[in-house]
Amino acid sequence: MTRKIALITGASRGLGKSAALHLAAQGVDIIGTYNSAADEAQAVVAQVEALGGKAAMLQLDVSQSSTFEAFTAQVGSVLKDVFGQAHFNFLINNAGIGAHASFADTTEAQFDQLVAIHFKGPFFLTQKLLPLISDGGRIINISSGLARFSLPGYSAYASMKGAVEVLTRYQAKELGARGITVNTLAPGAIATDFSGGVVRDNPDVNAMVANNTALGRAGLPDDIGGAISTLLADGSNWITGQRVEASGGMFL
Repeated sequence: MTRKIALITGASRGLGKSAALHLAAQGVDIIGTYNSAADEAQAVVAQVEALGGKAAMLQLDVSQSSTFEAFTAQVGSVLKDVFGQAHFNFLINNAGIGAHASFADTTEAQFDQLVAIHFKGPFFLTQKLLPLISDGGRIINISSGLARFSLPGYSAYASMKGAVEVLTRYQAKELGARGITVNTLAPGAIATDFSGGVVRDNPDVNAMVANNTALGRAGLPDDIGGAISTLLADGSNWITGQRVEASGGMFL
């Protein structure tokens, strides 16, 4: 039986790494991207292989859309040479950065960087990769709970994620003819190194999150990796165009 393949951007750490390992445990092979952490990326390859799967890591800066055509060609070569296939099944647009600035203080440079990484990047990367995604495949775009609730300091970041959520519905509509499902997964506050590790490392922030979450704690990377693998499991193929929030019930 041919194993399925997932392409995950930002797979060297955090949520992308967790998604890679959860999917590998379900028998899915991995193509991951990293921006600068080559050693961490190769460590994930070793962990996937320890789970009995195959993995390859490719360097990609999702803010540089001019490189996407060459990257797509590289993915095509890796599919053939490493996995012996012409297509992959799952695309998870996960790579991103945190940014904290009040609306009044947000600079154009900060705004433009967020557009490039969180909206323009996933838009055109997905577009370029479409010929390599198998019919009946699945796309997951990572959003944020901040697109539903509002915390001061995240107006620009959350606006990009709101745009991604609208894009998801259009992609689901337009790609449905190929049997491709497209959904948004919106994490709540997660204890990772994201945004300087503030949720993980600042006890006051961690406690604030826990006190405003129905399940009484901040999220962990495995909470999101598990949610991603669930959305990509065989029983979820009738779900498309949806926003699924995995926040433990934050700010209900």
